[in-house]
Amino acid sequence: MHPTSLFLTLIGSSPTRLELAPPIRLLLNPIVMSYSKETFPLSRTETTEGKIFVRLDQSKAKEKEDQWQQLTVGCSLPGKWILHWGVSYVDDIGSEWDQPPENMIPPDSIPIKDYAIETPLKKASEGEKFHQVKIEIDPKSPIAALNFVLKDEETGVWYQHKGRDFKMPLVDCFLDSGSGNVIGAKGGFSIWPGAMLSNMFLKADTLASEGKDSSSRSKDPKQETRMVEGFYEELPIAKYAVIENSVTVSVSKCLKTAKNLLYLVTDLPGEAVVHWGVCRDDAKNWEIPAAPHPPETTVFKNKALRTMLQANEDGNGCSGSFTLDKDLVGFLFVLKLNESTWLNCMGDDFFIPLPISSSIPAQSIPGESEGVPASENTVGADQEVSHATYTDGIINEIRSLVSDFSAEKRQQTKTKEVQESILQEIEKLAAEAYSIFRSSTPTFMDETVLESEAMQAPKICSGTGTGYEILLQGFNWESHKLGHWYMELKQKVEEISSLGFTVVWLPPPTESVSPEGYMPKDLYNLNSRYGNIDELKDLVKIFHRKGVKVLGDAVLNHRCAHYKNGNGVWNMFGGRLNWDDRAVVADDPHFQGRGNKSSGDNFHAAPNIDHSQEFVRKDLKEWLCWLRKEIGYDGWRLDFVRGFWGGYVKDYLDASEPYFAVGEYWDSLSYTYGELDHNQDAHRQRIVDWINATSGTAGAFDVTTKGILHTTLEKCEYWRLSDQKGKPPGVVGWWPSRAVTFIENHDTGSTQGHWRFPGGKEMQGYAYILTHPGTPAVFFDHIFSRYQSEIAALISLRNRNKIHCRSIVKITKAERDVYAAIIDEKVAVKIGPGHYEPPSSSHSWSSKVEGRDYKVWEAS
Repeated sequence: MHPTSLFLTLIGSSPTRLELAPPIRLLLNPIVMSYSKETFPLSRTETTEGKIFVRLDQSKAKEKEDQWQQLTVGCSLPGKWILHWGVSYVDDIGSEWDQPPENMIPPDSIPIKDYAIETPLKKASEGEKFHQVKIEIDPKSPIAALNFVLKDEETGVWYQHKGRDFKMPLVDCFLDSGSGNVIGAKGGFSIWPGAMLSNMFLKADTLASEGKDSSSRSKDPKQETRMVEGFYEELPIAKYAVIENSVTVSVSKCLKTAKNLLYLVTDLPGEAVVHWGVCRDDAKNWEIPAAPHPPETTVFKNKALRTMLQANEDGNGCSGSFTLDKDLVGFLFVLKLNESTWLNCMGDDFFIPLPISSSIPAQSIPGESEGVPASENTVGADQEVSHATYTDGIINEIRSLVSDFSAEKRQQTKTKEVQESILQEIEKLAAEAYSIFRSSTPTFMDETVLESEAMQAPKICSGTGTGYEILLQGFNWESHKLGHWYMELKQKVEEISSLGFTVVWLPPPTESVSPEGYMPKDLYNLNSRYGNIDELKDLVKIFHRKGVKVLGDAVLNHRCAHYKNGNGVWNMFGGRLNWDDRAVVADDPHFQGRGNKSSGDNFHAAPNIDHSQEFVRKDLKEWLCWLRKEIGYDGWRLDFVRGFWGGYVKDYLDASEPYFAVGEYWDSLSYTYGELDHNQDAHRQRIVDWINATSGTAGAFDVTTKGILHTTLEKCEYWRLSDQKGKPPGVVGWWPSRAVTFIENHDTGSTQGHWRFPGGKEMQGYAYILTHPGTPAVFFDHIFSRYQSEIAALISLRNRNKIHCRSIVKITKAERDVYAAIIDEKVAVKIGPGHYEPPSSSHSWSSKVEGRDYKVWEAS
């Protein structure tokens, strides 16, 4: 995690201990300038071998008097194993799968539609090697065969037999050795990887076939049949798990000695060794640098060095620091985990470019000015003391606030406002410290600018409201078609307010090439397909009278041009902001801009605006301030913020001073062979990075949580709602005060349906986001639908119990078919078909809201 999120994690887990990450300590040093920081993914494969067995024998249950049979399926590999199974009946030859009789279904099973059952494998005792499940088979039931596959819920891997379902005949008329997937019919068979087994395969020796051709045993199922006798099959399996780690390398330069300071940190377990060298030109030929070298460094064949990385204090991973001469061009390395595991950069060495001394602006070092006695250099010394005092002051303030917060909790006072105020101040100081961390990355401005910025404390403007906001998206993809949406919404203001919403997000107000408003043209022309400027102003005023704040949808990333340039390219603008092609980024070939390269991802349907241009930022800040004053907007929903650096967003928010701001940072979650990964840290880290870049002045939509909820509900995999540390797995688990949670919007749902929430399960999604921390957002189509009464009940419960964006979540259950949590010790919630009741040891609970596969309680 980046430093700010590290602050929040420590605050949540151990309020009395707060330590700054090593890179922050380094960068707060006034004689060190940060140059670069880059994180590389590390992928490696771990192999785990085990056995799977299938056994059919006589049931040992005393109450079974009719020679019941017992099927046992077991697996020795670690994991959360599920038996997905069904039966074939004697009189239904054409049907492969059907549900078994109820008296055969083991406890803790759940039905899958009308054709299968899923039953978890469990260990019979603590020391048991195998996870297993036992199924009692009724001899009176007309079952001809059992069909099954195994699934490891932790990895999403399915285990099949030669790419098909396991088929275990119970009567001899179903023996068919020609089908290849039958077990129990012969003394042996061979196994090969199935189509769905992307990272698991079975390895087994082919055993000699026994008995006659199966065709001689086939007969009419109506004839008398014989039950298959007991058998035992066992075969080895190998499970391949891809382990994802990372290595981060930060490069700084000491302005006093001109040496390069390199800090390498990785989350690899165990004793990792960095095999490294340096180069002096672009040929990247390895050399051994001059001594001194880091501790525990050895020379390897006079060509490279090997340094044992030191374990981090928190026990998570290891790190090392390297001091390199100023005349070197690059740092080369690979990582060694053990003799058989070497990690590199996609088949090549890792290469870290080092700063060239001439590219760093000269700065005078206090007390070291050439030719000036130290006694005469008092101004520089005062500046160093001032800077050190300022940064130390931030650290001391945070520690003091944490101590105050801890004292408040020990006294068990009811002053929630005091505690929330302290938390807000801690977050502001954390953002400020991170701002220093980011601002020390050189932008190669002239010396006077660098000095003035170094001495000025960053301005903090939260833009994140009170923490009790409940947001409504006040439109969908079709709203523009009415031509008078503002007037339509005006009729619903009273209802929206009475439902408990405190903030409403309105559609883009500007003239636009596309009728929905997301291809803006003349930013000062507010006559759109939704209505005219007067209707918009009137709507905002009516919302304000009802105490509802209003967000404008600001599209800052791109703008459609009015005219073509001399080459026939649309990149010349008109209206009040009559920019030329200098306002367009240079690296989008479609629009041939003369600006600088983009600071983010390009949106190829329109010219991408170059926010590094001073005149662009000046005009956009004036425009946002004009909207605040002229229309009365209270804040912003920021479109496609992936397209430009979050630092520019901070600039715009500092100028317009919104009450609330949220950015749309949207990219794909992490998948492996089409299956959603359980660990989505990399995805939510990218969103947190953007929030950090804004210095915490804006929140972001929690796309991570939406994606995890999709797979959780679609596949009945509720264990996904807890991360490796037992916290919510989305942005809301790392930085809840900046997470805007949602399940649907105009892009994902409505008539676009780009990523529609699982049908019929919407209320499970709302039960989750409306009881959890973060700022929940409700979609227009859902509140004005059959779900209104249920959503309204959840909003009322949230407000009644004062659940807010920083509320504390205690996850009490996260299993295959149920997720449950207690929030602020006042609200308990469960979603999923499984059973849950909140513990009665500390509170008595009363059910308040209940619906299909969800239930919410209040403490009484």
